[in-house]
Amino acid sequence: MYSRIRPHAFLALRLPSDAVKVVRLVPHTTISIGKYGAFPANLLVGRPYNVTFEIVDRREGQAHVGLRVVPASELNADVLSEAQGQQGHGYENSDGVEYELVGEDGEVVVRSNRGTVDDPSRQKMSMEEIEALKREGTGAGKDLIARLLLSHSALEQKTSFALAKYTLRKTRKYLRRFVVLPLDVATLAGYLTTEKVPGKIMELREETLALIGSWANAHYGETEAVDGIGGGRWLVVDETGGLVVAALAERMGILYSDEEEREADRQPHPMHSAASPLPPEGAHGENTPEPVSPPPTYGPPPRRSHHDDATSAMAATRNTLTLIHANAQPNLALLKYFDFDPSNPIPTHPLHSTLKTLSWLQLLSPADDASYAEPDVVPDETLRTWKASKRGTYHRKRRRWQRVRRVVDEARAGGFDGLVVASNMAPAAILAHAVPLLRGGAPVVVYSPNVEPLAELADLYSTGRRTAFLSRPPQLVSRGAAEDEDFPLDPTLLLAPTLQTARLRPWQCLPGRTHPLMTGRGGAEGYLFTATRVLPAEGPVAARGKYKRRRVGGAGAEVKGVVDAEVEVNKQTEAKVEGDVEVGE
Repeated sequence: MYSRIRPHAFLALRLPSDAVKVVRLVPHTTISIGKYGAFPANLLVGRPYNVTFEIVDRREGQAHVGLRVVPASELNADVLSEAQGQQGHGYENSDGVEYELVGEDGEVVVRSNRGTVDDPSRQKMSMEEIEALKREGTGAGKDLIARLLLSHSALEQKTSFALAKYTLRKTRKYLRRFVVLPLDVATLAGYLTTEKVPGKIMELREETLALIGSWANAHYGETEAVDGIGGGRWLVVDETGGLVVAALAERMGILYSDEEEREADRQPHPMHSAASPLPPEGAHGENTPEPVSPPPTYGPPPRRSHHDDATSAMAATRNTLTLIHANAQPNLALLKYFDFDPSNPIPTHPLHSTLKTLSWLQLLSPADDASYAEPDVVPDETLRTWKASKRGTYHRKRRRWQRVRRVVDEARAGGFDGLVVASNMAPAAILAHAVPLLRGGAPVVVYSPNVEPLAELADLYSTGRRTAFLSRPPQLVSRGAAEDEDFPLDPTLLLAPTLQTARLRPWQCLPGRTHPLMTGRGGAEGYLFTATRVLPAEGPVAARGKYKRRRVGGAGAEVKGVVDAEVEVNKQTEAKVEGDVEVGE
């Protein structure tokens, strides 16, 4: 993850209403955040993440508005003042219910909201006046909030909790602030789930993505693969637009490019390299931080050259993700948020060499795929007579064929360290061809929005079905899984099948008012099927034990004597059987 905001990067802006807006920072443009206003994009380039900015009004002599970094002391001013102003009156009982307390002189210390009636007519400001103050935009919305509080005729009747709730509601509506967050996988998943169409990502949530990466044991692999086994190679079936691929790549450390390389690619634009001067001290008040000055802006991102060496594409041998898709091209549209375009990748991005893609046709029947067939080999003498464009086309076809053939052969050889499936296809049909490609001990994780497909899959790998599979009659052992309706999958290949689900439910935790938030979204629950790949033993299995010496004397000596007697009887029986066999011959 990058430490500072880069040009042409996607950002997550958290607004005062707790809504998240994803924007792309294109230099020399204006970023609009709806009713909260707009600001120049150049003001954010080079700034750190997780900082709260406030839109400052345009002053005389300035063409655009400015941004002000809000310090932590100002953000937590309400909490600090509340902590310092507590007098310990003890007006709350054990149930957290507030009562009206009267002091010795008859003054009401704390009021109850029992008789308070929330009437919109108690707000003296009209909507026309509010809209006029919003257009003026003075004080980044703080002046408007103060006017709303002063014009409320029944403000003194509100309890401390009701007053804080009212102030917070107006702050979320009118205060022109935002927080710049890095767009990581968790933030993107929450944004797509709440703000966009969650069905496109199969309603995957942040906690479910974390469970998938944990059960799949996705991590950075240091060692090289030996005979095609090891080295951190995961097999993925992803129909969420690339969200699962991004989550696994983030855990493996191959989702973000090196920040030093990105800094080398960012060259200051010659016409916009000078920053605007800082405003004079005290322009916004004595204790108000100065607005940030626009840093040097940059030109467009580097484009891929036609002369780049294409042999590095999908050429990594460790820390790789092999994606199996059902279309002519994989759907990895969500990887654009992480500076990776599958149709035109940047050679310096880690996914350029570690993300490998192939179709189901190439995996199951590569001879029927046209891209797997080798193109005609043209002699060098003939190539010299061709035009440059024709020679380039010929070499591109050869490189594409070499890449496809290498990826397909590696995938068919197997030895993967894990399998992750998030698809609308039948899980049993996927695992029938994907599980044999895993090495022993590899984890298997299958996600489904509903529990029914995974319950059927768990039954196919259950202990009872495995016992029935091993005790089949000899005439049924030679039959394949496709011919046996009772055993469409080999239940001996996976061990300990488990179904689980996890969902983070936010709660309101207040004294006497603790309950789940009523604004929580519904949707599918989301379930995971997990298991471990095992290598079944070939041939008959004989169970043998190793004798362990017991204590000398007492009951232990008697047990030892009985065991020795049984061993001697077994030896005599075996010798007698061997003698009978020799006489018979």
